[in-house]
Amino acid sequence: MTEKEYDQLVKKLSPPSPIGKDCLNAFWIGGLICVLGQLLINGYSALGLEKTDASTAASMSLVALSALLTGLSVYDDIAKIAGAGTLVPITGFANAVAAPAVEFKTEGMILGTAAKMFTIAGPVIVYGVSAGVVYGIIYWITTLF
Repeated sequence: MTEKEYDQLVKKLSPPSPIGKDCLNAFWIGGLICVLGQLLINGYSALGLEKTDASTAASMSLVALSALLTGLSVYDDIAKIAGAGTLVPITGFANAVAAPAVEFKTEGMILGTAAKMFTIAGPVIVYGVSAGVVYGIIYWITTLF
């Protein structure tokens, strides 16, 4: 079988991708996650937190909720429908940290959960911390003069 024949066979047997439906699902589910975040900010503000503190508390709540839903295998079901709609908000990052930890828990606490927890999100965390340190040094040097 040639490469061209193989490509034709794959196109013939593969179901067409419902890109419109996928985009709509990503949009409305991602939007609902953002609405939940705004409701949390409003709720924390109503409890007396300042806007920045309320935003921080809302982010922490979304991360905790995402990690909990990942542990209960609910987040994956939502992601099957929403696609990128669950990856873009902060909840997707929490899922990226929690999912490998859940997946490798059978290998034990140290070699499974702890070692695999940051396989996906680890480079992002390292880059963010490193960029923050470099920015802090540059800022400190520029304020000396």
